[in-house]
Amino acid sequence: MIILKNKIGILLGWIIFLSVLNACEPNEYDDPVPHTTFADFTLNLGLPEYIALKTPGATLAVGYGVRGIIVYCKQPNEYMAYERNCTYHPNDACATVNVDVSKLFLVDPCCGSTFDLATGAPTGGMAIRPLVQYRTTFDGLYLTITDERIN
Repeated sequence: MIILKNKIGILLGWIIFLSVLNACEPNEYDDPVPHTTFADFTLNLGLPEYIALKTPGATLAVGYGVRGIIVYCKQPNEYMAYERNCTYHPNDACATVNVDVSKLFLVDPCCGSTFDLATGAPTGGMAIRPLVQYRTTFDGLYLTITDERIN
């Protein structure tokens, strides 16, 4: 009887251990990032309020998409546009990424996930999926962003 109780105790211990271990891992089956449609919008990079966006490394947050969009100048004439909705538990009220104060990456202050500015790929924290990226086109003066997801 004592041997049976010990085996049950060990089995229960392993079940609890594996449950706790699994709870700490990112959930690959997390909710999808919500999607909302918006009309294409264009930024005239010749205007004073947008001219700084021509500089590689520059960012700008605009109020489109689900939680807003961060526009990033990757290099001259190449722009990235990311949904600000974090991909880890995207329906949480605070799942919003911001440009880190270092201006080197994006961060969700709630879950601690970080994302690469050049690719939108997760670089730390709980997120395992990249940020939603929107299509951009640039003609030398006008930067257009559409609601077409490209990832």
